[in-house]
Amino acid sequence: AAGVAAILFRLAIGAFQWPWLHTVTEHVAEAARLQPWWVIMLAPACGGLLVGLLLRYALTAKRTVAVPDVMEARVNAGRELDLRQGLISALTSALSLGCGGSAGREGPIVHLGACIATSLSRRLNLPNASRRTLLASGAAGAVAASFNAPIAGVLFAQEVILGHFSISTFVPLVLSSVVATILSQAWFGDVAAFIVPTYRIASYLEVPAFLLLGVIAALVAVLFQLTILIADWVARNINMPLVLRPMVGGLLIGIMAIWFPEILGVGYDTTDAAMKDQIAVSMMLLLIVLKTLATAVTLGSRFGGGVFSPALYLGAMTGGAFGLVAASIFPEIGSGEGLYAILGMGAVTAAVLGAPISTTVMVFELTGGFELSLALLLTVAVANGINQAILGRSFFQAQLESRGIVLHEGPHRTIMKDIRVSDIMRPLADDEPKELPEGDRERALTTDETLESALRAFDTLGAESLPVVAPHDRGQILGRAEQVRALRVFNRELIAASVEEHR
Repeated sequence: AAGVAAILFRLAIGAFQWPWLHTVTEHVAEAARLQPWWVIMLAPACGGLLVGLLLRYALTAKRTVAVPDVMEARVNAGRELDLRQGLISALTSALSLGCGGSAGREGPIVHLGACIATSLSRRLNLPNASRRTLLASGAAGAVAASFNAPIAGVLFAQEVILGHFSISTFVPLVLSSVVATILSQAWFGDVAAFIVPTYRIASYLEVPAFLLLGVIAALVAVLFQLTILIADWVARNINMPLVLRPMVGGLLIGIMAIWFPEILGVGYDTTDAAMKDQIAVSMMLLLIVLKTLATAVTLGSRFGGGVFSPALYLGAMTGGAFGLVAASIFPEIGSGEGLYAILGMGAVTAAVLGAPISTTVMVFELTGGFELSLALLLTVAVANGINQAILGRSFFQAQLESRGIVLHEGPHRTIMKDIRVSDIMRPLADDEPKELPEGDRERALTTDETLESALRAFDTLGAESLPVVAPHDRGQILGRAEQVRALRVFNRELIAASVEEHR
């Protein structure tokens, strides 16, 4: 199902492209150069108006969804995901990308695959551990079908969606990933996403260059993430009707695309050109800035899409420009800009996604360049380490933090925020008072407070038991929360999480 969804999503992008670019392929920049300037300027704005209408009247969350929403849903075993809303969000994202929005197609597909899996979980009435496994399987199939990369699909689901590697999840993830890839290959053909020449490392004297590229890639990744987060903050503080936000953002993107059509859409055609030594260094440096700005405007103005493809794009430009400069300085040992474009693509993407293992394998599968393993591993490791040292989390985790959700600090934080006082309180005994005196109301817990708040209250007040009241009526006692019971529930959930991660 995830494979079929990925195919239909890509076809939908092509269908929305056709009216203004007259092509359903990913050669967007080439097609855009053949169109009048006013078409390039107005098409993203017109598409943005349609996106705004969908956001306002069809999507309950008033935004499209992607990978962070799947990571958040994993905490509650996918119960918050709705298939109908997932389909509408996918349609909105396809429209966003088809009308020129500068974002990635993989994030929306991952969410749609997860929604399909969650819908199946409800019908089968599965336990939580199985729900999470099926949720990750939908995401794995979506990534595999989108990139034609089955191994990367499996690893991405474990590394990013589940947040752990376990034997019990491996078989279902592989089944979903392989079947989705077979369907994608049957429709689009069994070819790598990027067809590049065979590159080899010319000399081990290039190792310092690989390290330096990792540092530069990390800086590009950090600036890319900060630019998007700042653009989102600015957009939230601008008083503008939701319907008009994507239209204004689309107009800005269209104006930039009049002179630089390479920023439009997913950008795989331009990424491919960078790996084939077909772009000048000055243009690559300029496109790093423009693509970053275009993606920030796209996501900040509420267009749909993800950050997979833009990260690959920026990495290819960063590595390609670095390779040209390095080759001009050390022409006798340089391996060429194409090789460095591939390395940069892996390094920037791994840093942004916080997924060094699956990204490394993904680049291998996307390019077929397994000969570059030493250089790619080194560059990815350096970039990911520096990104973690500066920001402390991936872009997905930063998005979740803005919603008050912290996943990367361990399961204990998630458990404490997920369990409510209503889950741990006991009913009142017949001889216990039902009314709470006015002076004791500040010592009461409400049913919607988290386990974290309850444990802090026990510690602060030095109490072993506290009354529980409704948020809207603090005078009526509904039950009592006991410290021992709260700790017992906490320990039980911690053990269950550990078992799930290691079995």
